[in-house]
Amino acid sequence: METLQVISGAYRATYEEQDDTILWLTQAMVAAGARMAVLLRCNAVNYAVRAQQAPALAIGTWQQAHPPAIAADLARIVASGVPVHVVREDAEARGLRAGDLAEGVHLVRQGEVADLVARHGRVWMW
Repeated sequence: METLQVISGAYRATYEEQDDTILWLTQAMVAAGARMAVLLRCNAVNYAVRAQQAPALAIGTWQQAHPPAIAADLARIVASGVPVHVVREDAEARGLRAGDLAEGVHLVRQGEVADLVARHGRVWMW
């Protein structure tokens, strides 16, 4: 049974954890043999932006030595065969075009989301 991970919130605790916890969880579960798919919607569509980089962060004398690499995390997920979908209208509302997005992500219209959900045995909302 395939699980659809629907990710709406973006960049929560990414500096503290050095990645998005749900993207990390998806990678770990796939490595353990789970069948997963990802749907990025709302602000999380920004995860699919091809050219993004987190700047270095320093607070006083402390510096985050390993900033998040969301684009690389998403590329690994796609490379592992996990289908990654992006809601087109959410991307367009944020000024993103298809050419801005990482290779291998699939744009879906908002009206297609219900069918996408129905094709999966489990849906987890994050």
